[in-house]
Amino acid sequence: MEFVDPIKDVESIDKIKRELKKQSQRDVLLFVLGINTGIRVSDLLFLKVKDLWEESAIKEFLYIKDEKNNEVRAFYLNNSIRNELVRYMSLFNFCESDFIFKSKKNELPITRQQAYRIINNAAKKVGVTGKIGTHTLRKTFGYHAYRKGIAISILMSIYNHHTPAETLRYIGVNKNDKQLIKVDVNL
Repeated sequence: MEFVDPIKDVESIDKIKRELKKQSQRDVLLFVLGINTGIRVSDLLFLKVKDLWEESAIKEFLYIKDEKNNEVRAFYLNNSIRNELVRYMSLFNFCESDFIFKSKKNELPITRQQAYRIINNAAKKVGVTGKIGTHTLRKTFGYHAYRKGIAISILMSIYNHHTPAETLRYIGVNKNDKQLIKVDVNL
């Protein structure tokens, strides 16, 4: 697997969202869900409507079982995700057993390769430099969570890393970076 970078610039993230909106609401949702939860793309692609939606409302948390250690993890579905999900769900008549990221060709989810093309092409179109791939979503989540004051120990747990240095390296934070960290409680 080739090393990819997080998207560190919020303006670039917004440009990618705008570019993806031109293409497909599904693609915007994939991007937004990935950068706001840090869920692996392999797990994102197999999400079904029932995983995110309950009766007429969006669930507060998404629960995913980690196959490596049989642990169930909860991921908060924030307002950015909720807004994109509502837009997407209003476009089609979904059944609870439908895949969220359904292919346009059949009832199966898009492939990992297709997810890569969606993310990579949008980033290129808006001039984002660096290596961009599906893991970029996870890394972008971690980078911005860390910059907003989320403890490295929490990120280590999300990524199943053993050391803070491993997590910092993964999310693209250099020890020599002297960027201020925002601790925004926003009560």
